[in-house]
Amino acid sequence: MTELLQHLFNGLSLGTIYALVALGYTMVYGVLKLINFAHGDIYMVGAFSGYYLGALLGTPRHPNVGKAALVVLGAMAICAALGFVIERFAYRPLRHRARLTALITAIGVSFLLEFGFQLNPIIRSPIEFPPGPSPRFFPPLVDLGAPVELLGATVPRMDLVGFGVALLLMTGLQWIVYRTRFGVAMRAVSFDPQVAGLMGIPVNRIIAGTFVLGSALTAAAGIINASSRPRIEPLLGLMSGLKAFVAAVLGGIGSVPGAMAGGVLLGVVEEFVSGYTSSSYRDAIAFAVLILVLLVRPEGLFGKGRVEKV
Repeated sequence: MTELLQHLFNGLSLGTIYALVALGYTMVYGVLKLINFAHGDIYMVGAFSGYYLGALLGTPRHPNVGKAALVVLGAMAICAALGFVIERFAYRPLRHRARLTALITAIGVSFLLEFGFQLNPIIRSPIEFPPGPSPRFFPPLVDLGAPVELLGATVPRMDLVGFGVALLLMTGLQWIVYRTRFGVAMRAVSFDPQVAGLMGIPVNRIIAGTFVLGSALTAAAGIINASSRPRIEPLLGLMSGLKAFVAAVLGGIGSVPGAMAGGVLLGVVEEFVSGYTSSSYRDAIAFAVLILVLLVRPEGLFGKGRVEKV
């Protein structure tokens, strides 16, 4: 029983990370019908932004809550700006082209971020920027003390804090989407951007805001994950981004509650499979889930099937 609870807590911690990243996929797809494959690499940029901001603020020597909050907010701002730039200069010029063109561009942007962050630094500095290909150890942002015992399972305090922050961010996103004017406009653009534009909704601004919002959430996910699993590297977002995409498909891509449920479910399933069989199956299970969903329920758990007239 204790082992089962241990895997459950670990899976919930991992699943909330997938859920936060999957929200960015599902929001962009809901508005643009575009799979933004660069989104996983924004997750990596968020982790590295937290790493360098933490070094500048001195958190490795003096970790505290105030500095941790500045690191998280700063990383979210950096990734929000990056999301805006990617949408403005990579996707917006191709919006009225074939969808395959935008998809290829998304893959190109992903490679640019992944291998751009592997460049060796030209100018040596105390914090070594650009990062270079070597893995980094993410510094502790806060000193939370020893793990806690919950029903016999050992749970790191950082996992509890990360879980709480992730739930807070997901609840905030739910409120924005369903209780604010921006959320109403975003859902209108998702339904029909041309009609939304005729009704006076600034379509370009809403789409850019969607990228900004999704990228900021992904940055928070990167820091939460790096705080619990402190090894970061330029290819960090490759597998995590693919798994978050699987989580979005599992929940029903285009559905905000579906992305949250899919991320948590995938994290729990992955943890149980790796815990009770072999850790080598950890990455394979995500793609097995993807194949199974596409075969049995292509619209996902919360998605709705659409009938297209031809």
